[in-house]
Amino acid sequence: MTEHDRLPLPDYDHLPVEGLASRIRTLDATGLQTLLEYERAHADRLQVVTIMENRLTALREGAQPSGGDPAAAAADDPVHAAGGSKVSEATTGPVINPPSQGDPTNPAQPRSTG
Repeated sequence: MTEHDRLPLPDYDHLPVEGLASRIRTLDATGLQTLLEYERAHADRLQVVTIMENRLTALREGAQPSGGDPAAAAADDPVHAAGGSKVSEATTGPVINPPSQGDPTNPAQPRSTG
């Protein structure tokens, strides 16, 4: 069993499942096997184990690790990309109140016939 600080993906325990598939693609079969053993011994999440087993099979069938740094946060990682810009009075749009049903000034709303 491998200690957490010796895993091939730094901060593995804090990575969201959604970004894990792209991150493990940078690993070779040995690194992925190490990570898979760690996952099974700790959280043993079925979805994560399945993703890793499928990738390990692909590597054994000739797939190659993709480029990139396994330590770098993935650009599509929702947890790491969630900073965004702050909303302020200058950047918010106007307040829009929904019209009451049957408002004759809004043709998209049904009009009452009574």
